[in-house]
Amino acid sequence: MMKSSVKHFGLLVLSSAFLLSGCASSQNQDVSEVYDPLENINRTTLDINEAVDEALIEPIARTYVERTPSGLRTGLSNFLRNLNSPIVIGNQLLQGDLEGAGNATARVFINTLAGFGGIVDVADLGGIPHEEEDFGQTLAVWGVGDGAYLVLPLLGPSNVRDTAGRIVDSYADPLRIYLNNIDEDHLSYTRTGLEILSTRAELLDIIDDLRRNSFDYYAALRSAYVQNRRALINDQFPLMSGPDIPDYEDF
Repeated sequence: MMKSSVKHFGLLVLSSAFLLSGCASSQNQDVSEVYDPLENINRTTLDINEAVDEALIEPIARTYVERTPSGLRTGLSNFLRNLNSPIVIGNQLLQGDLEGAGNATARVFINTLAGFGGIVDVADLGGIPHEEEDFGQTLAVWGVGDGAYLVLPLLGPSNVRDTAGRIVDSYADPLRIYLNNIDEDHLSYTRTGLEILSTRAELLDIIDDLRRNSFDYYAALRSAYVQNRRALINDQFPLMSGPDIPDYEDF
């Protein structure tokens, strides 16, 4: 089963790079020029996502924040990030960033051994900060353009390249493969649920601000996503906020 997974992963990587090689979109183009030919469909998907979020995900995230001490929330976020380290290291290597791969490898060893399995980010305290990497970024480094902007059901903003990156990262995740091989898939689903909860909790204020202050929430969310992805691709600190938008709250 493991050999089959590796073989299929290799084919997925090659086919993704081949199919995406023609996706147009310069990394330096203005965010106002995002290629969005599916805007009507994307807006409908966003409306559905918003309904699900406001009815279910956001209330759970708010309850989590209100009832869980910040130290425990930080510990969970650190732990989940540590579990994702093999994906980060693999993408650093694929990008030819040996220094980044070395730092990521040092982080996982330090945090796993001295940080109680990654709950405490000892490496960051020691001057080795986390650097987020995924296969979407790797494709961008290889010269693959964004492709069309997409709003994925439940998953939110993306584009053709980053969606392919999500699929490859998920398929290549060593922990997912291991849990699948020992018939413990439910643990993978639990991990995914915790990642969604932790991420949504971290974005509560940012999403609230975009909803409240954006004349066009769809456009503001799209712009924020594009800016953050470009910052990550260029190894810059992600903005984690939307563009400068006039406050229309009292309009």
